[in-house]
Amino acid sequence: MQVLICAPTAREYRAMRYALDRAESLKHSYDLVEVGIGKALSSAGVSRALTLADKRYDLLAVVGFAAATLGRKQGDVVMPSRAIHHDAIIPEGFCPEITDPRTLRGQDREVVFTGDSFVNADIVREVKARFGIEYALFDMEIAAICQVAELYDNIPVVAVKYVSDVPEAGHSEHSYDEFADAHSDFTELLMRIEEL
Repeated sequence: MQVLICAPTAREYRAMRYALDRAESLKHSYDLVEVGIGKALSSAGVSRALTLADKRYDLLAVVGFAAATLGRKQGDVVMPSRAIHHDAIIPEGFCPEITDPRTLRGQDREVVFTGDSFVNADIVREVKARFGIEYALFDMEIAAICQVAELYDNIPVVAVKYVSDVPEAGHSEHSYDEFADAHSDFTELLMRIEEL
């Protein structure tokens, strides 16, 4: 399988590059690209990589760090099953190309909610109430990358994320930074992709 690994930040890119360079044998073929942070930049980065590629990819894998709801702890590896934009406040049915959930290749119970900001405990509680969910991840890229994948012949997408912070437990952007600084090897994330 030809896999394009999408790393939003330079730190995530370096951690995955380290894992790929250390791997002795892999069943899939991988390319790695730093796509940028946020919905707009990551969409542009993935679009550019797919347009310039001299091959067709069988899978897009988005790796990195994400916030989570209570029920997860820092260091958990999660592969969510769906992605939704949480900051698209649009009447139901009015703009389904933005509001409809996207299916991911992960099997974990969590939905990943994508928005253009770091989340705090108040935002997490509001999203949980609005969507009627108990467990979730929060990132700034996956739902947007799914939309790009649809435009490129519906390439499947998987998200493989370390839980970096749990805002409801009092974690903040400082918790995220400390966790991310301590996790510079994404071998565990790579091995999860290898299982697909």
